[in-house]
Amino acid sequence: MPRTKERKIAQDGMRSNNFMHTLKDYLLITVGALLVVFGVYFFKFPNHFSIGGVTGIALITSRLIGGSISSGTLVLIINLILLIIGYLLLGKSFGLRTAYGSAVLSLSLSLLEVIAPMKGPFTTEPVLELAFAVILPAVGSAILFNIGASTGGTDIVAMLLKKYTSIDIGRSLLMTDFLLTLATFLVFDIQTGFLSILGLFIKSTLVDTVIENLNLNKYFTIICEDPKPICDYILTNVHRSATVFDARGAFSGKDKKIILTVMSRSQAVNLRKFIKHTEPEAFILITNTSEIVGRGFRA
Repeated sequence: MPRTKERKIAQDGMRSNNFMHTLKDYLLITVGALLVVFGVYFFKFPNHFSIGGVTGIALITSRLIGGSISSGTLVLIINLILLIIGYLLLGKSFGLRTAYGSAVLSLSLSLLEVIAPMKGPFTTEPVLELAFAVILPAVGSAILFNIGASTGGTDIVAMLLKKYTSIDIGRSLLMTDFLLTLATFLVFDIQTGFLSILGLFIKSTLVDTVIENLNLNKYFTIICEDPKPICDYILTNVHRSATVFDARGAFSGKDKKIILTVMSRSQAVNLRKFIKHTEPEAFILITNTSEIVGRGFRA
């Protein structure tokens, strides 16, 4: 009986952790999708910036058919088609998350067309408008990609390229969106076309940069004579682990210890202060890293 009870408690704890993890992911998907929505609706659509993607297709198509079908409705239709393809090739988990992100994007765009119709751009500065049209969706897309989700559309095509080729996400987006952006020259004016191409190039590099910063951690290489105080601090205060191995100083010839550990940026600041106070002679190398695979980081 006691073992059964302990097993049940452990299972309940796992279910609770899984629920909280899922809830956190869907909150992040909501935030990421809304960032894309705000950038697209308030800055991209009014200025006719076709920076690729389904929203770009919808913008151009809506213009060609005289606006008889709204851009938000076209986004919903195209996303549904690509969503089915993504669900079949990328798996159930991606499909469910992307279905939610796609729904938030499409429904929010349609809702904003009703409650906050845009008759034109906010300002008369197209470059300023372009900055927000690029930055907001890029940050939103990075948040989504970082947890394996998407708002659908050509993002699904990019994720497929990412899965089945060695091309990174930024290049994937560039490849799938470039031809769509060129169509801007045919539908709108030359200035809008050049601004759209500029926005596409900025977005394709910005997404990868934001993803790296979201996952940024600090990698410590600490060379010292007494590793125990530092390791104790890492284990008890930072709640991380470390690896210690022997070394010898080339100049002094003294025996040394090398400590390797990885932690978040805020934790790194506290560890650096502790080492400076307790082991002032220690030699510390701190490196930025965003690709860490293992327990406590990425699976």
